[in-house]
Amino acid sequence: MNRLTKEARARILHLLCEGSSIRAVTRLTGASKTTVTKLLVDAGSAAAWYQSRVLRNLECKRVQVDEIWGFVGAKRRNAPAEKKETGEAGDAWLWVAIDADTKLVPHWLVGRRDLKNCVDFIINLAARLEGRFQLTTDAFHIYREVVEAVLGKQVDYAQVIKVFGKSPEAVPGRYSPPQCIGAKIRKISGNPDEKHISTSYAERNNLNIRMHSRRMTRLTNAFSKKVENHAHAMALHFLYYNFVRIHKTLRTTPAMAAGVTKRLWEMSDVVDVLEAWEARR
Repeated sequence: MNRLTKEARARILHLLCEGSSIRAVTRLTGASKTTVTKLLVDAGSAAAWYQSRVLRNLECKRVQVDEIWGFVGAKRRNAPAEKKETGEAGDAWLWVAIDADTKLVPHWLVGRRDLKNCVDFIINLAARLEGRFQLTTDAFHIYREVVEAVLGKQVDYAQVIKVFGKSPEAVPGRYSPPQCIGAKIRKISGNPDEKHISTSYAERNNLNIRMHSRRMTRLTNAFSKKVENHAHAMALHFLYYNFVRIHKTLRTTPAMAAGVTKRLWEMSDVVDVLEAWEARR
């Protein structure tokens, strides 16, 4: 069986991480769609495996959490009822946590926007962090009971409650995001520092996700066709974001700023992670 060289793998993965669709990658590299898709699946599995091992005992002190909407197969209103029930098609939310100081993403989760996934997300986020920290979320009602049940008094927790109105530039029949016309903060538990109660970094990170992962770009046909592939793409994205991509403000990578690694990664290092995962498999 023919095997891609390390350089070819690195080039394909780099294109995927910089927002190219699978079909665009096939045109640029000459690799088949099947080859690119399989590489994405394997690299995503390796990225999730590696980060679950190294993103531990993190000393994040100010954590912001947000959810970003996406879909798989078809938008919810167009997806078959049986596939919506099983989660094979329709809404696919990405739960993301970010450290406001180092900009590291210690944990993420692809799933529905419901109680089960919120519990899984908060439990696994807490397992990666060391010591007491301040947590800020949006006003999604599930957070309050889940954070209280999972973290109790071990966290300083607050919410940002935003008020939205209709965009004055909205065109009937065309997507236009709602306009934020106000916000207020609500302290929930512990003693959160009011000047650090914010979800701004999490929301800014949402733009990174939409710009660097073609599957999350709005109003395109490059969306994921399978929820598994969507999760693999997100895992690969966050490996690239945390370890390879230099953050403009930090002038280094989030992983270096957080002390997870002591050097700047290249795409060849991402391939090394993939090869280590393949060897274990």
